[in-house]
Amino acid sequence: MCFAIAIVSPAAVVAAVVWNAPPVTAPPAQADLPPIQPLAPPDAGTGSLPKGPLNVYANDMSGVVPCPLCNLPPRVYVPNSDAGTVDVIDPRTFKVIDTYSVGQIPHHITPSWDMRELYVENEGSSSLTVLDIHTGKPVRTISIPFPYNLYFTPDGTKAIDVVERQMKIQFRDPHTWKLIREVPIPWPGADHLDFSADGSYLLISTEYSGIVAKVDVVNMKLAGYVNVGGLPIDVKVSPDGSVFYVTNQGSDGVSIIDPNAMKVIGFLHTGRGAHGLQVSRDAHYLYVSNRLEGSISVIDFTTRKVVTKWVIPGGGSPDMLQLNPDGTQLWASGRYNATVYVISTVTGQVLARIRVGAQDHGLTYFPNVGLHSIGHNGVYR
Repeated sequence: MCFAIAIVSPAAVVAAVVWNAPPVTAPPAQADLPPIQPLAPPDAGTGSLPKGPLNVYANDMSGVVPCPLCNLPPRVYVPNSDAGTVDVIDPRTFKVIDTYSVGQIPHHITPSWDMRELYVENEGSSSLTVLDIHTGKPVRTISIPFPYNLYFTPDGTKAIDVVERQMKIQFRDPHTWKLIREVPIPWPGADHLDFSADGSYLLISTEYSGIVAKVDVVNMKLAGYVNVGGLPIDVKVSPDGSVFYVTNQGSDGVSIIDPNAMKVIGFLHTGRGAHGLQVSRDAHYLYVSNRLEGSISVIDFTTRKVVTKWVIPGGGSPDMLQLNPDGTQLWASGRYNATVYVISTVTGQVLARIRVGAQDHGLTYFPNVGLHSIGHNGVYR
């Protein structure tokens, strides 16, 4: 199967694929898949993790931006997929202070692994727009094919271009951007991913087939899959690394996956159109945006239960999520409302609604906490 390469609105693309997605195709036989080779945990190797039980997010819990990034003024960068622009918000005033054009269909804004640059993924233009973190403005472009999403392996050795249109991911050198190897993902809709605690493998959602695939990061090969059904979207590993949480816009909740057995071991109903995920600063909770319902659900990692839900008054379409450094504000792009929402994680109340461009998507709050970025719209370890 191949996709026609045409520049159309993201809404049209989504509608077309949802209604025309082929049935799930058989993957390579499990017997043909190579064993996953373990790696030394890259985060543990930094010496910054406290002794005791593993916590993938230990470096995110201080609530303090590391220096010299601490000297930068905070900004929220918002890609507007239909408008082909980026809006820049001052989070201290909740005001848009700059707007500029980038490529076609920008989906997410990703901090580099070393957090020295920001990349705007222009899927329609097959390019990354590089933003200067000091000025917040574009400085150059990088050509890679149809980047819907962008990630970095936790050890910083590889960049991953999620090429949704061509049903594959590409491992690239994060400095030269030369192709290392590409891995076909034989189901339509490769979207979002997260890495195991030791960085040796990843799980990636394939939105239009209901499959979550496992990829061996070391050998760069498909290593398994599980059918969760519906429309799987965002992926997040638990703090202890034992399970993965995957939102499902089709079944209105979150699947819990055992990554070793590649089996669904639980499902949590959160709300209509479960979409984006964000881990709380204390790593106790998982925030879930219910995009078709206009709400945020909160999951307790310890009990694996939904403990509360925050409803946006008047409705909305919260999509991808970000926290401010101290974790008191949850920022959400409002995909179908050209609005960014700011929600208090203390009270659940909406603190601000900020008008932005059409089809705002994977916004990032920068600078932020953590030792390095593993990509998407600002996921840190």
